Amino acid sequence: MTEREKMLHGHCYDSRDDELIAMYWRAREVLQAFNGRIDDRNRMTGLRSLLVGVESDVWIEPPFFCEYGAHIQIGSGSYLNVNCFLQDCANISIGRNVLVGPGVQICTASHPVKSSERIGEGNSYVTSAKPVKIGDRVWIGANVSVLGGVTIGDDVVIGSGSVVTRDIPSGVVAYGVPCKPQQIIAANP
Repeated sequence: MTEREKMLHGHCYDSRDDELIAMYWRAREVLQAFNGRIDDRNRMTGLRSLLVGVESDVWIEPPFFCEYGAHIQIGSGSYLNVNCFLQDCANISIGRNVLVGPGVQICTASHPVKSSERIGEGNSYVTSAKPVKIGDRVWIGANVSVLGGVTIGDDVVIGSGSVVTRDIPSGVVAYGVPCKPQQIIAANP
């Protein structure tokens, strides 16, 4: 099993593997071009070469950052505001018609808590990752952090500044640190 396969299957992996490093640097090149073209109406064209799982009408505002880009799917009609970071060490799936506020971070990677388990040979770090799934018609407010292994259901609002550490069911307003459902949203007629 390659390090990338280990990473995508949730196993511990070497983040300094040659294939992963090459993907990382390719992402940096594409992101530098995208983020440097804030006044270019066609800037999404170059970004789509990296984010192949993104529907054609998705809009992403620069600056935008990701780890690799190859493990991100974003559904039709979705919008990511400025300064978002998607750490796609595991798959990140964002549904249709999702609004992502400025400064949102979706972080799939994790490390052991004990430093003796976290620091590997040659000053490498033991890393694993869990996927994130965000449903349709979700609104994620500004400066929200979503951690690996989380599923957010359909028709959800996540309040600004929240830290989402657990699954959030469909049809709720959720906020806080840690983020919890606070209100049920009435079903659309």
